[in-house]
Amino acid sequence: MNKFYFTLLTIAFLQVPNLSMGQSTYTLEEVIRIAKENSPAFKQAETRKENRYWQYRVYKSNFVPQLSLSGVLPDFNRSVTPVTQEDGSTEFRSVFINNSNVSLNLEQQVGLTGGTVFVSSSVSRFDDFNQDFVNYGGDPLSVGFRQPIFSFNPLKWDRQIEPLRYEESKREFVEEFEQISKDVSTLYFNLLSAQVGLEIAEKNLGNNDTIYKIAQGRYQLGKIPENELLQLELSLMNSRQAVAQSYLDMETNQLYLKSYLGLKNTDELSLEVPREVPNFLIDPDLALEEALRNRQDAIAFKRRMLEANRDVDRARGETGLNMDLFGSFGLTNNANQLPSIYQNPQDQQRIRLGFSIPIVDWGRQKSRVRTAEANHQLVQYTIEQEKVDFQQEVYTQVKRLEMLREQVKITQKADDISQRRYNISKNRYLIGKISITDLSIALTEKDQAKRDYINSLGNFWQAYYNLRQLTLYDFKENKRLIE
Repeated sequence: MNKFYFTLLTIAFLQVPNLSMGQSTYTLEEVIRIAKENSPAFKQAETRKENRYWQYRVYKSNFVPQLSLSGVLPDFNRSVTPVTQEDGSTEFRSVFINNSNVSLNLEQQVGLTGGTVFVSSSVSRFDDFNQDFVNYGGDPLSVGFRQPIFSFNPLKWDRQIEPLRYEESKREFVEEFEQISKDVSTLYFNLLSAQVGLEIAEKNLGNNDTIYKIAQGRYQLGKIPENELLQLELSLMNSRQAVAQSYLDMETNQLYLKSYLGLKNTDELSLEVPREVPNFLIDPDLALEEALRNRQDAIAFKRRMLEANRDVDRARGETGLNMDLFGSFGLTNNANQLPSIYQNPQDQQRIRLGFSIPIVDWGRQKSRVRTAEANHQLVQYTIEQEKVDFQQEVYTQVKRLEMLREQVKITQKADDISQRRYNISKNRYLIGKISITDLSIALTEKDQAKRDYINSLGNFWQAYYNLRQLTLYDFKENKRLIE
């Protein structure tokens, strides 16, 4: 019978791969470094950062001169066209013509007023193939402006909002960087807990096998009852099942961590238990100050209020009198030869003032203004509440981190005590001083204490990286992460 159970034990151990073969051992800091260099999450954050940089460049380009070349080459027309005569009759004539034009334009938007100043030069050519006639015309030089009056000026608001949005995006990237640390620490301790669980299951299997073999001899000598032997046999069977389940849990969590890190190798990941917990104290006032200075949310509060003010200004600008003023001064000419239009050109002046005044709109414009004002008030109230929540979240996280630091110390001590207690209980059981029930209790408490210690470590490091993300501040090195 002993030989039979020894064979079963051998088979059980052969079913669990040897983790010492093809392993790579990592610390928490090393895994986080890999994630911040190679993980898909890092690449996505980098891409979003680049996208927002180019969006900011688009905004900046609105305030620098824009040079463009436009034209129509050719505009060919061969058809029969109705032509109205002086007496009012219509005569159909054959048309065989071509129009071409080219214009070079230099424009500059004026952010202060929302208008545009421009310098342009254009030339046109007309061909009449029926009469074999060519004529050139153009404006060698034209200088002018377009200016909305009493209208909404989007450039004025862009000057205030877009730099904040860009700065917000840079800090968002740093927060995403810290989010990677949080995610990795969660996956790291999930796998570490699974690995520790496998170690516990393997040790328990070995201990239960040894105890069961000794109990068989004691049973044959009549020193223990059969029900105690059966209970030990059941514990041995459960231990084998626990090893198989623990190995499956470890493989699953290892797959999650590798996927997040972007690792494609087949090596087993062996994780080290972090032995040192940072002992520095964190001042809640300092944490709140740095959060208000560094976080994207602090900038977003200001940006959202400016956007609400902009929407009110836009709604008000769309009501009442709207006017557009256009003026230009330049030179113009026409000739039968292209170079001749640049010789002795004539003066050209244009000025135009357009206006629009709503008379009856049945309250449409007023409703738009009231809607924008109500939304402005809602944004203000929402931001005030979010600021309170923001401060409370930082303060609570500081206190939680200190509590978790103490919890790590307690669970570490409990783990050491329960391990020693189990060793004593096992030895006492082997010499018949305690019952199998007392041994089972010691075993359960030992396993739970080890799991509690690993869980408390995971909770601490996840809270630590969460606080770093909330404040964008490294309390260990005393420096801002945005720097």
